[in-house]
Amino acid sequence: MRLIGLDPGLRLTGWGVIDVEGNRLRHVAHGVVKVAADRSLAERLRDLFEGVAVVIAAQQPLEAAVEETFVNVNPASTLKLGQARGVVMLAPARAGLPVFEYATNLVKKSVTGTGHADKRQIAMMVGRLLPGVEATADAADALAVAICHAHHRATAKRIEAAL
Repeated sequence: MRLIGLDPGLRLTGWGVIDVEGNRLRHVAHGVVKVAADRSLAERLRDLFEGVAVVIAAQQPLEAAVEETFVNVNPASTLKLGQARGVVMLAPARAGLPVFEYATNLVKKSVTGTGHADKRQIAMMVGRLLPGVEATADAADALAVAICHAHHRATAKRIEAAL
């Protein structure tokens, strides 16, 4: 089962792809979709959608997992991040993939054992769970989302079916 994890951002959106066989995880690829900050919001959202769509077409995952929006103090920033997240969720949905959402604290706890880990701890544990992988920041976070989905997908599918 090939899974893609996505860590939405308006400027940088991390992505990470893993293969899952039973309880074994194997790294496939990871990276970041970068969007130029000097464009209008609409152009940035379009570029973000197209970038994620290209990754999905190239990697051919069967399911997608997206990290939920972290609400910060600035309402305008939170709203823009929510728009970016919507576009990031739309790309796999348009490709026909089921899309699952995970809270930031659950992603962190699934990978590090604590819900309040920092980015450095996440990157270190991603490297341990996927030996040889040296992903940083956004890509490591996206791989963490994919790992979280691998651990929780059976539960997520039961919840989705009940709704």
